[in-house]
Amino acid sequence: MANTGTATLAIAELREFASFSPCEQRYIKRSLDVGLGRQDAFKLWARDAAESASIRSQYVIYQELKTLRGEKPSESSLDAVENFLGKLVRLTAFDLAQEKLTGFTAYRFLYERLLGADVRPWLPSAFCAAAALPQIRPERRKKLLQSISEAAATAPGWSMREPAFYPEWVDKEAA
Repeated sequence: MANTGTATLAIAELREFASFSPCEQRYIKRSLDVGLGRQDAFKLWARDAAESASIRSQYVIYQELKTLRGEKPSESSLDAVENFLGKLVRLTAFDLAQEKLTGFTAYRFLYERLLGADVRPWLPSAFCAAAALPQIRPERRKKLLQSISEAAATAPGWSMREPAFYPEWVDKEAA
């Protein structure tokens, strides 16, 4: 029975990932390679000098992931919120400024995999804070903030089930 639940979850996650634009899918896979240290992102994802510079910046800023994974504050306490949320907003702002993620759903999908299921309660506030920063162009800011549903912003609880599907690079020959 446990395998059936995991398979169902993986299929739902596959469908969700398939609903993202090709640009979002590419950025999520690249970000997982950088953030989880899976593969050499330069070799796989850099098509030009600008993308190579973006990946280099991403490697630098994603160093914060190591710290964030170990310091998630309690939902019922304000201790450590400033340090945790500040770093999470900074990372989120970097990813949103890349203009590859078009809304909250793709952002949530990525960050659940980068930081684990227990980060879910913090994602709506980090996303809204980062999307509202002046570093995000005003027209983009509006679209990003409108992408988060009321249900996501006001959820009374979050699943602690870890993601089952982690998208990755597939060679054309293997596909």
